[in-house]
Amino acid sequence: MFSLVALKCTTILCMSLCAGGIFLFPLLAPGLIEHLHLTQPQLSTIALAGMAGQYPFSFVVGWLFDRYGPQLCSFLAAVMFSAAFGLSASELSSTPGHSERPGAAVAWRLTIYFAMAGLGTVLSYFAFVFSATKTFTRYLTIASGVTMALFGLSPLFLSYIASKFFSDSSTGVLNISQFLQFLAMSTGVVNLAGAFTLVIPSSATTSSTSNSSATNNDANEQSPLINRETAPDCMQDPRDNSTLEFLRDPYFWILAFYMVMILGACEMIISNVGTIVISLPSQFIQTLTSEGEQVASLQVKILSVSNTLSRLLVGPVADFVSPVFSYQHPEGFTTVTKHRMSRMVFLSGSASLLAITCAWMVFGVQTRHDVWLLSVGTGITYGAVWTVLPGVTCSVWGIRNLARNFGLIAYSPFVGTPIFSYVYALIVARHTLQGMTCKGRICWESTFIFSLGTSLAALAITAILWRKWSGRM
Repeated sequence: MFSLVALKCTTILCMSLCAGGIFLFPLLAPGLIEHLHLTQPQLSTIALAGMAGQYPFSFVVGWLFDRYGPQLCSFLAAVMFSAAFGLSASELSSTPGHSERPGAAVAWRLTIYFAMAGLGTVLSYFAFVFSATKTFTRYLTIASGVTMALFGLSPLFLSYIASKFFSDSSTGVLNISQFLQFLAMSTGVVNLAGAFTLVIPSSATTSSTSNSSATNNDANEQSPLINRETAPDCMQDPRDNSTLEFLRDPYFWILAFYMVMILGACEMIISNVGTIVISLPSQFIQTLTSEGEQVASLQVKILSVSNTLSRLLVGPVADFVSPVFSYQHPEGFTTVTKHRMSRMVFLSGSASLLAITCAWMVFGVQTRHDVWLLSVGTGITYGAVWTVLPGVTCSVWGIRNLARNFGLIAYSPFVGTPIFSYVYALIVARHTLQGMTCKGRICWESTFIFSLGTSLAALAITAILWRKWSGRM
């Protein structure tokens, strides 16, 4: 039994560290320009296809996971990753060096391939995150936080592999074709391994609360959802609703609105922290030309570290003070350990921290070296919200359809990020002279006033949800 769990954990570790290939596009872009003569709009379209490919199918992938388990998701991820990266590598290797052929058809094919890689990412993500949470139901938030943190480290891990083994030691130039071939093979192998190992032991698949044939059959089909420690009767859990009933719950939409405002603002900041830094003056009188870029790079690292650490720390704390509610017949809603605090504390705290961060940008920041608090606050907020969200979803709407429900809520940043990003972009454009870079607080001050208002609105939303879900969270 222990060896099977260890094998599953090893597979989850490998899958999470290999799943961030689409985030390495900045490493690939220079080579694509040199070898395929792609334009910046074409490159942006390819990158957007990879990023956007994660979102449209999150509900479908969640439904697949809940209905058929992680093995099918892992197998499909292996197919998508191998095909996407393999075909991209073939596209490069079949093109003569410095070819002058038009790049429109090539760009179109690469757009399709990276969209496939984006779909592979969400398939793999759901497979390893929810395999972990539904295996270790007693420590659900720890499991989700650790796997999400490892996924967040994936681009760093893969970029190290790229520079160490696939870059010229003298020039530092990346061999894109060989690296893409490596991604095709590695992601294919680890996700194919998940198709065989991401299962719950048979000893943990029997419900102790029902002896009917129908319930036993359902328990076998839904075995990944059941843990021996809790053994919930999924058929009798009043939280198990259809998709339509879930969407009719007004508090789902209220929670989604909170996510739109918090995650939308965070992802806008993550995407634009570099330009925010460069718009500000240095605290030194004389600076190097590259000083702005160095500070921007530092802020990106601070964001990454804050995001990762918050996921690793918030998970254990949340599971200790706010264990997830399960349903057992006839006891009703129970927790495996003492419930000390509502999980809404973490959502309220995240909204408060983001509001403080935005207020600092509006009233405190004067030089580019003051932006570190923005990076820390955004990273902690972003990591904490994503970490506690599976536990919130599970406590309110049950574990049986956790992946489906999480997938629906995960559409929130797909709505929020474009809204906040366009607000930022339009304000910057309004204060930028043609052919020049926007300089000064005026470039983004109005954006953070807007974000401060939405953060306070999100904080008010948590008060509504806290009152509604009292005793269930």
